[in-house]
Amino acid sequence: MEVLKWIQNWYQSNCNGDWEHTYGISITTIDNPGWTVIINLQETRLENLSLDSGLIEKNENDWFIYEIENSTFIGNGDPTKLIFLLEKFKEIAENN
Repeated sequence: MEVLKWIQNWYQSNCNGDWEHTYGISITTIDNPGWTVIINLQETRLENLSLDSGLIEKNENDWFIYEIENSTFIGNGDPTKLIFLLEKFKEIAENN
């Protein structure tokens, strides 16, 4: 669960009295079934980053995709991929 502490810290480090009123992090379920993680990167050091993983689908129960487009990280994956998607964002943020 270390990635949850990291996400909390990343979010807090971007809260400046303004950013959090417009931007933030959203984690929801989708009906595939699976997860969607949306992280707004506007006004952060990652706002100009772009990336596309392409769909990785081993089978209908084992899949994920993530991208950064329009200053937003969007990750989608099967029900087992929530931690994976958060770790991917952490990896991207730490390497850029």
